[in-house]
Amino acid sequence: MSATDVITPSRLKPMPVSQPVELSPKPSLIGMTREEMGAALKEKGVADKQIKMRVSQLWNWIYVRGVSDFDAMANVSKDMREMLKAHFTIARPEIVEEQVSNDGTRKWLLRFPPRGAGRPVEIEAVYIPEEGRGTLCISSQVGCSLTCSFCHTGTQRLVRNLTAEEILSQLLLARDRLGDFPDREAPQGTIMPAEGRKVSNIVMMGMGEPLYNFDSVKTALLIASDGDGLSLSKRRITLSTSGVVPEIYRTGEEIGVMLAISLHAVRDDLRDMLVPINKKYPLKELMDACRAYPGLSNARRITFEYVMLKGVNDSLEDAKGLIQLLKGIPAKINLIPFNPWPGTNYQCSDWEHIEKFADFINSAGYASPIRTPRGRDILAACGQLKSESERMRKTERLAFEAMMIANHGED
Repeated sequence: MSATDVITPSRLKPMPVSQPVELSPKPSLIGMTREEMGAALKEKGVADKQIKMRVSQLWNWIYVRGVSDFDAMANVSKDMREMLKAHFTIARPEIVEEQVSNDGTRKWLLRFPPRGAGRPVEIEAVYIPEEGRGTLCISSQVGCSLTCSFCHTGTQRLVRNLTAEEILSQLLLARDRLGDFPDREAPQGTIMPAEGRKVSNIVMMGMGEPLYNFDSVKTALLIASDGDGLSLSKRRITLSTSGVVPEIYRTGEEIGVMLAISLHAVRDDLRDMLVPINKKYPLKELMDACRAYPGLSNARRITFEYVMLKGVNDSLEDAKGLIQLLKGIPAKINLIPFNPWPGTNYQCSDWEHIEKFADFINSAGYASPIRTPRGRDILAACGQLKSESERMRKTERLAFEAMMIANHGED
């Protein structure tokens, strides 16, 4: 389905999308470690003495130059390119739909080929342009198993984990579409930072719980931060978890990226309802894991995400409890106005109330920015992602559009 086939408000800008690609059983070189890539080449007959050089060539073409076609690898011999084409792929996922919000936020619905006896799967990724930087929100699973009650993704069943290739492909595709590789130009009409790298930050805050897919996420993020490739600073990579306590310490030790905790409540009884994983790993265990996070300091703080739900978790007592809960942890608290989605019974706290909540936390010495909602009109905001493999019915979409216009106007 193309972007013009879906019902979208007239103020949105559906963009041209790629044609469906032939599903290929060939393994992808994207997402392989250098060791895995070398072993794969050796298996196909590349001489031992050439392995290191060939891996270095491929790594540069895939992650520095951003090519998606072996024929574009100018310094690789024709025979080598033919062998690579016969046995491997570096193709991007199919773009089923691309939407651009009126604030410049861009959302892609991506389709990946089947794995084994499975079916093709779809996920969403979101790009958020800001002054001086651009952030890509990446998914780690198809669907989610956590069933957080305020989150749209949580209403979709978990289908499977994404591979390291599929996680990295979201970043490569975003850089393709934004003209963020050398000698590339961005599509017309794209709203992006005026200078510098278009994708300067990535956040594992899309569909799924990253720490329930630890090994693939680890491999993908280590490749993304590799200095000879995509070269993103680990200080610009943030992994968000709902609280998979046993894997939090491993994240700091083995991946070394910034940590964010999807918190949303300061009492176990309420968090049990909002974030059900709390029943397995309650707040005390979660806070102990945060205090033990490797490298934690005032320069390397943990971000705590707190969605503001009217009459649920936004009282002054909740603000006081939040300060007490985080005592002794170098922290930043992101206050997130609730982003509505079809069928939810939650409402966003009033803006004045959110500001008072933020002021109280600020006065206690914690930075507590209020996250500006981005991409709400295309269901691209925090907590709104849900792959179109479970599409909204036409009536649901129209009702949502009417609600957004009523609440926010045509602008």
